[in-house]
Amino acid sequence: MTGRFRHSLGGVALAILTAFGTGAQAQVGGFDSAAPSIYIRDLGTGTVLMNRGADVPLPPASMSKLMTLLMLFEAVEDGRLSMDTTFAVSERAYRMGGSRMFLEPTDRPTTEDLIRGIAVLSGNDASVVAAEGLAGSEEAFAQLATRRAQELGMRNTTIANSSGWPHPDHLMSKRDLAILAEHIITEYPQYYPYLSESEFVWNDIPQSNRVPLLGSGIGMDGLKTGFTSAAGYSLTGSARQGDRRIVFAFGGLDSEAARVREAEAIVNWAFRQFQNVSLGNAGAVMGEAPVWLGASSAVALVLGDSRDVLLPATASRQVEGRIVYDGPIPAPIAAGDQIATLIVDIPDMAPLELPLLAATDVAEGGFRVRAEAAARKLAGMVVGSARDAMN
Repeated sequence: MTGRFRHSLGGVALAILTAFGTGAQAQVGGFDSAAPSIYIRDLGTGTVLMNRGADVPLPPASMSKLMTLLMLFEAVEDGRLSMDTTFAVSERAYRMGGSRMFLEPTDRPTTEDLIRGIAVLSGNDASVVAAEGLAGSEEAFAQLATRRAQELGMRNTTIANSSGWPHPDHLMSKRDLAILAEHIITEYPQYYPYLSESEFVWNDIPQSNRVPLLGSGIGMDGLKTGFTSAAGYSLTGSARQGDRRIVFAFGGLDSEAARVREAEAIVNWAFRQFQNVSLGNAGAVMGEAPVWLGASSAVALVLGDSRDVLLPATASRQVEGRIVYDGPIPAPIAAGDQIATLIVDIPDMAPLELPLLAATDVAEGGFRVRAEAAARKLAGMVVGSARDAMN
């Protein structure tokens, strides 16, 4: 005697939702990215603000150096390296083309030097030195990095080298790059400031960070650019304003200037066209569900923890909330059991799905409850049979 029930939110819950002043995206605020592949996510709420071709494995260019940095961070935290550990510069590393830290064969850079050489200067030579120092060879490093990426949920990533040098098997999706960026920001905040340093000098050669808009006042604070003919002008970036932070990854643009414009447009759009709103604190009642053969006929449905949602800032009342469950819910029910889902439908955005929990225990009903339920069921069967006989 179960079925799929959908209850519109009433009372307090409906008032909370409609008070947000939310509206449709078409795109929200009129923004439409110029990038053929792009992924934007709000870290606080987990809301995906834009997803276009984000799961397609594509050449990442130097953005994949974030994986090399992560492997260095993890080695330091594991105690396999210290920030003062020194590395040898191989002939292979020294001969690397493209962007360089300008390491010499006689140099003995430390872990910290290599982190800066990769994070600030995007040094291909520094990346190879790090890979060889960590795994013995760049090929062995690529296998380790690919395995680690899979462990992090980066399902569309295959690492073939440490630098992002063009290789047919070196591929990452934009979603995977955002996953990697978020992991670095949240798990290794002590190292994240290296990615926002404006300049690093090695062998008396000063070079500037290639990440655009650092220090511009819009909250952009780091990660990694990339460019090859296959990848186009690309960027994995993050920005923070107030208590909100976004991460994003895009690629395929045709100029450095277009990359700068795109980054600024993303940051302005994400922070100006969306607002962070509290749906309710832990224990807030969102509705109730009927109970089958229970000591109580219904149970309240509550949020398990405080929940914030990110919604478009345009003023309208086009957001709808509904509670979905298989019911009536059979007793016994334990407080804290997830027995329903709150679905918030927002035009032109993916629905938000939030678990709802039973607010209280509901024991099985006694003999009287079961007898009354059996009588109601029998009466329903009799009425149904009578109707069938009349047809």
